[in-house]
Amino acid sequence: MTDRWTPIAVIGPAQASPDELALAEEVGRLLAERGAVLICGGRGGVMEAACRGAAAAGGLTIGILPGSDPEAANSFVRVSLPTGLGEARNAVLMTAASAVIAVGGGYGTLSEIGFALKQGRKVVGLKTWTAQAADGSEATIRAAADPPTAVEWALTAGKA
Repeated sequence: MTDRWTPIAVIGPAQASPDELALAEEVGRLLAERGAVLICGGRGGVMEAACRGAAAAGGLTIGILPGSDPEAANSFVRVSLPTGLGEARNAVLMTAASAVIAVGGGYGTLSEIGFALKQGRKVVGLKTWTAQAADGSEATIRAAADPPTAVEWALTAGKA
């Protein structure tokens, strides 16, 4: 079964732990093996690891960059889209995604999760944030135990 052209965002910290990098690289590889398009912020850390995994498996990687320089993308980004929007590019990234896989995360990742949930995107997490709304209800960030589960859930949600 192919999931060609389903754009799945992979988000996470630029300053990532070795465990987060390994998870992201496996997520990228699995997405590429399924034929999905990996979109991300295009820079380092989790973004670069996910792109490295996807590129190794022959996948298409798109980096939606915060600055104006297309050369600022990591070396595994195949299509570099500079926005000049700074961190506001997070909203663009979440708009372009069919679903989101969050790996680890700092406050930038949290902002991306917020944009995704506000736009009705499904978010799958690997060792990432949990959230609770002001009314006490839980935000829907589905926790996955491993990369294969995260990828399967994201692809299913991305086609819904």
